[in-house]
Amino acid sequence: MIQFMLEFIEFVKVRKKYWLLPVMLILGIFGIIIVLSQGSAVGPLIYTIF
Repeated sequence: MIQFMLEFIEFVKVRKKYWLLPVMLILGIFGIIIVLSQGSAVGPLIYTIF
């Protein structure tokens, strides 16, 4: 996983595709929220937001 992140950062630097950083950050945050909300009390809150 760390190797992937290092390669991704290198790709962004070389190709100058800085717009990918916020996209990946948001996707990562959503992924973490989904993993943490499974089977917890946070689930109903997440469903009301979306």
